[in-house]
Amino acid sequence: MAETVAHPPVASQAEWRKARIALLDHEKALTKHYDRVAAERRRLPMVKIEKTYTFDTPDGKKTLRDLFNGKRQLIVYHFMFGPDWQKGCPGCTWFAGALGNLDALDARDTGFVMISRAPLEKLQAYKAEHGWKQDWVSSFGSDFNYDFHATLDDAVCPREYNYRRAPDIDRPRPINGEEHAISVFFRVGDDVFHTYSAFARGTEGLTDAYSLLDLTPYGRQQDFEDSPAGFPQKPTYG
Repeated sequence: MAETVAHPPVASQAEWRKARIALLDHEKALTKHYDRVAAERRRLPMVKIEKTYTFDTPDGKKTLRDLFNGKRQLIVYHFMFGPDWQKGCPGCTWFAGALGNLDALDARDTGFVMISRAPLEKLQAYKAEHGWKQDWVSSFGSDFNYDFHATLDDAVCPREYNYRRAPDIDRPRPINGEEHAISVFFRVGDDVFHTYSAFARGTEGLTDAYSLLDLTPYGRQQDFEDSPAGFPQKPTYG
């Protein structure tokens, strides 16, 4: 008995080649558009950090400037791990586990660190459990997550001051006030500047899995995708 399964239409080799070439034109246009967006991103203005943030690290207390380790640029992944949580966010865990060799960052004067609000002891235990090598520090007791909109607590971070909470912005619902994000900082001498932040799908570059799934007929199998009827889909971030 033949298996019944949703699938793309079946075509001849010539038909497939014609459709593939048409798609290639769109892929090239997308690549060029991505390059234009990246060029815009490089031209964003930056904001000087006036507040001193202190983090708990395996080597003691450190400031945001210290986390640069002498480098010019610093990428921060806001890993969702609240102070009262016993485990980190499953999605953030997946992202962190997908991080590969980051030597290319180091070669380009750029550092990378994960920051969470959970106490350092919890982060170290979770890191050891998963065998991760990435630097991971705690912002417990600091305003850092609030100021960069990775913790959405109306009691501390009122709605009108959070640029991400406008109703016209599509985003997943925060989990217990926490949201994953990326923030980028730049150092000039002893001064630190905030250059960029991204949330929700803006963090997808941390893993190649989504890009690989985008090449397959079923895609990411998430309900935001425009897929043919019958193709498997689950809630985005579900």
